[in-house]
Amino acid sequence: TFQDGGEEVEDGAVYNVTLKKVQIQQAANKGARWLGGEGDQLPPEHTVRQYETSKIRAIKAGTLEKLVENLLTAFGDADFSYISIFLATYRAFASPRAVLELLLDRFGNLETSSHGEVANLNSLESEMVLRAEIASVLRAWLDQCSEDFREPPDYMCLLKLLDYLKNNMPNSDMESRVQNLLKQFQNEEVEAVDGFCSTSSSDLVDGEELEISNPEEFASFQDHVVAEQLTYMDVMLFRRVVPYHCLGSIWSQRDKKENKNLAPTVRATITQFNAVTKCVISTILGTRELKIQQRAKIIEKWIHIAHECRILKNFSSLRAIISALQSNSIYRLKTTWMCVSKDILLVYEELSEIFSDHDNYLTSRELLMKEATSKFANLDSSEKENQKKSQKRLQLQKNKGVMQGTVPYLGTFLTDLIMLDTALQDYVEGGLINFEKRRREFEVIAQIKLLQSSCNSYCLIPDQKFIQWFRRQRHLTEEESYKLSREAEAAADTNILSPKSQKSMVKRISTLFLGTDVFTPPKEQPLKSSPVGGSSGESTDSASVSSCEFNHSETEDVCVTPVSSPEDPLKKSSVGSDKGYDSDKGSISSDKGSASSKGSIFDAGSGLDSGSVPSRDSGSVQSSVPRVLPVYNRQSEGSCIIRVSMDGLHASVYKSILITNQDRIPDVTQRALLKHNLEPDAVEDYELVQVISEDKELVFPRDANVFYGMNSHVNFDFILRKKA
Repeated sequence: TFQDGGEEVEDGAVYNVTLKKVQIQQAANKGARWLGGEGDQLPPEHTVRQYETSKIRAIKAGTLEKLVENLLTAFGDADFSYISIFLATYRAFASPRAVLELLLDRFGNLETSSHGEVANLNSLESEMVLRAEIASVLRAWLDQCSEDFREPPDYMCLLKLLDYLKNNMPNSDMESRVQNLLKQFQNEEVEAVDGFCSTSSSDLVDGEELEISNPEEFASFQDHVVAEQLTYMDVMLFRRVVPYHCLGSIWSQRDKKENKNLAPTVRATITQFNAVTKCVISTILGTRELKIQQRAKIIEKWIHIAHECRILKNFSSLRAIISALQSNSIYRLKTTWMCVSKDILLVYEELSEIFSDHDNYLTSRELLMKEATSKFANLDSSEKENQKKSQKRLQLQKNKGVMQGTVPYLGTFLTDLIMLDTALQDYVEGGLINFEKRRREFEVIAQIKLLQSSCNSYCLIPDQKFIQWFRRQRHLTEEESYKLSREAEAAADTNILSPKSQKSMVKRISTLFLGTDVFTPPKEQPLKSSPVGGSSGESTDSASVSSCEFNHSETEDVCVTPVSSPEDPLKKSSVGSDKGYDSDKGSISSDKGSASSKGSIFDAGSGLDSGSVPSRDSGSVQSSVPRVLPVYNRQSEGSCIIRVSMDGLHASVYKSILITNQDRIPDVTQRALLKHNLEPDAVEDYELVQVISEDKELVFPRDANVFYGMNSHVNFDFILRKKA
């Protein structure tokens, strides 16, 4: 049993204390011993149990020095997961060099160290204990985060570590391991992660050019082959993702000029996602000569491929295909969709339902956790014929004896980490680093690592013919795809829903993936904005709910948007993103009254205390573990997240901002200006407006309380506009 032991405060650190009561012995009582009985063979009434109470100390907040020192003492404090949590998240508040210098120079000096745990031991025993502790931390660092030491061309941290080992642990296994790692890094070419999907001519074989898909060539690839090759590419990229690249405080800074090479492993995954989405669009619309029936056959083929991805548990390409089919340029092809087989539409509807935004994407979250470590997909279909085919394909895979991993949609995790970074403060009272925030982030990071491990189960062989075809595809810009869609079917855009007989074929997916900068075509050229802050009490990047398809100004840019139903005009549905899906973080819960996802990090029991105001530099330690984390489109316990865009050129670029019931117009306006890289002193020159509908706005007075004054029954979308 566990009992809360309160807090312990030391100089530069605050600890949570838990008392753990454990049974250490079960023996026969006096009467039973007289009869010759043994304790483990007797009923409870004839035994005596002995218990021991142990104390577990887990650091809650501290200075960097204390957090590094805790690496050496955490095991003694029974905080067994601390080293893994620290190594997975420390890049949010420190550099590898700073941590290594503290660890080796301050706490790892075997001659001068006065480390508290061993201070009272004799010097020889003290040295042995400290050496073992240092070796344990370094071994974990090299095992879990060896990429931290990849710093070409100098490799300063690795050389410093090697020098320390030569002086303090000569001829050890650790020394030889570091030497081998240094040689490995030096021998490897310094190059970007191969995304398999780049459309630049430099990635093509000599003489090849980008081309619009040939329908006959695409038709020659079997559905399961396409799905396997997409899965192969996704697996290779997902396994290379460095988990700390996904941290909200790091990922939210990617658009700054100096960070153009930040988080390359995540960018590569996004580029691949976008390439799949664009490939679907180009194969359907790229050939003008196609008849309606031929175009419908291509749509059917992509639905079959998506179903094969589901069997392979590849949720990334599955979502990319569904996103493309729900884009405006494809969704509006009313006549073409009428030619799609009814049975295939039912399959499409079931696949779309996986990514329903209901209850914070509850369906996809539960499915992902259910299948994360299962050997094969768990397929349930309401359509009998589809169920038979699925089980047949699944049985073939089982007969081969090859297990499968799971490739997730990475945007879900980016969302959670971005929202955690927005809702929880970086520092607590006294300027201490809030390590409780890092523990919460590690819950998400651990899921990513688990799924990466599962991907080792895949046994897929690359098909160079398909991969070369995939790379050769010329992707249509948003203007081109929409123009071709209009040429294929020139029906009025005001009535783009499918006929009543097939009205259920598409399930609206709101905010499928929302990124930092989502642009509405084709009025203006896209403008990049660099987020400021992006951590803790201020805000993170967010996205607009826009009606765009593609932005081809960069290889990464894409946003795919399904269409709102006329019954629900205020809920602008979006399948869009700045970098494809980028961070899937704009609308955590579009159903404003619904509960958070069961089993997700946004469960009740974790969020902001009522009335607490998170900030980067202040706040109590007690409030660092809030009860209900604020989310977009829902007010909960005195806080929520709104999206603010700039009127004019930046009207389609949203930024997420955390507000509380204490915030007034000047506070929110200043934060919005900072996020959009404008002078925060110009607060008096702007007015804040909430968008109620296409023709209605709510203008806030100068000193209004935003939280209480806003309309909570529509999207929490705001515009910052210069006063007339």
